[in-house]
Amino acid sequence: MPYITVGVENSGPIDLYYEDHGVGTPVVLIHGFPLSSAEWEKQVPALLMAGYRTIAYDRRGFGNSGQPANGYDYDTFAADLHTIMTELDLRDAILVGHSMGTGEVARYLSRYGSARISKAVFIAPIPPFLMKTADNPDGLDKRMFDGFMTTIANDRPAYQTAFLKDFFSWDQNMGKRVSEEAFRMNWNIATMASPIATLASPGTWLTDFRADVSRIDVPSLIIQGTEDRVLPFPLTGQRLQAALPGSRLIALEGAPHAIPWTHAPEVNQALLDFAAMREPAMAGR
Repeated sequence: MPYITVGVENSGPIDLYYEDHGVGTPVVLIHGFPLSSAEWEKQVPALLMAGYRTIAYDRRGFGNSGQPANGYDYDTFAADLHTIMTELDLRDAILVGHSMGTGEVARYLSRYGSARISKAVFIAPIPPFLMKTADNPDGLDKRMFDGFMTTIANDRPAYQTAFLKDFFSWDQNMGKRVSEEAFRMNWNIATMASPIATLASPGTWLTDFRADVSRIDVPSLIIQGTEDRVLPFPLTGQRLQAALPGSRLIALEGAPHAIPWTHAPEVNQALLDFAAMREPAMAGR
């Protein structure tokens, strides 16, 4: 399995697992919490068949990547992505993030610029800013995220069951858009993640990306379900589109957080249409 070393912890390297398939314009896929690059199972074949080179990697602490005890913040996540971009010498690339992965897209473009990037895709995004503050009064109370961390510390496997039920909107989609087998597969991936990385993740969701978003200068696409139970659509996708002039927002009516799986045909078509566009995406829904 291929790995790229992004750092060192004590006596061992911090290695990120990645897969690199196909030829053509590179599309870099950045997964969400609490999964791995395996979450792109339904997107990779579609991209390959359409003639794109696809690169998917596991964030530190998740999947087959190293599980260090540090580095669980968006400056480090973006630096890890930068290492992948430079080590593989990717150019004219399309960055595609889902959920937690959209933070990497925003912070990377803010810190490292768009010299290697042609377009950006935010699927069920975290940006621009989730936490309730004086200048963000409609955000979510920090105590909610503190509660997530307490539950993770007390019983991480049980937390993942509850989280994935919201992730897939299990009560609505079980046996329809999500099988019990697929749910178990994702639970297995989630529980293989580092306990430290899992515990650290909810705190990163409160990162303020507003300044990062203001620096994004590439055509951008936002895709989100209107019934997202993990990242509420009015606080995330709608606000992100308003903060990115010229971006395009595709709202999937009634869809959950896990749209790369539950609404793969719609997501794939949107990705391919956007990737093929030669003019900047226009605002709209």
